Amino acid sequence: MNARGRSYRYVGPVELKAAVRPGEGGRRIGSAADFGGWIVEQSAAELTEPFTFVIDMDGVLRLAPRRSEHVACAGGDMVLSAGEISFMREADRCTVSEVSNQSTGYCPDVNSWAEVAQALDAVELRRPSGFTHEVVFRRCPDCQEHNIVGEGDFICVFCGSDLPATWNVDPTA
Repeated sequence: MNARGRSYRYVGPVELKAAVRPGEGGRRIGSAADFGGWIVEQSAAELTEPFTFVIDMDGVLRLAPRRSEHVACAGGDMVLSAGEISFMREADRCTVSEVSNQSTGYCPDVNSWAEVAQALDAVELRRPSGFTHEVVFRRCPDCQEHNIVGEGDFICVFCGSDLPATWNVDPTA
């Protein structure tokens, strides 16, 4: 953990991280002006789908098109959270309509919401009070596979073993 909160290493396929080029990464959105400049560049079609996001190690929101890998959005670096985010126009401003921690590359815990909330507040975006879709990730202690826990069923879908109640995806964390 760092002073801000838990950080997450990329735990997805190594070939995806290997494809990240230095200097790549999602668009850094550190202020309302940054967001305003970014949002006007998005087409109406792009705005109908969620975007890939990460919260970088500085606590700054980074955005990329939905089909972007989270590790590419993060420039290959560690993150404080990752997932998907949607925006909608409300009166004369954009707001966050949906946000999740759905990232199978970083598998962030649901408690990474605090970092997301801080980053969205810094950009002055109205937001929900938490993830609108929470994804619970666990690593099986027996077969080591990453699992998405559905409906509170903490059983490994690969080998049938019990999964831990607390986040454990990255063994070095």
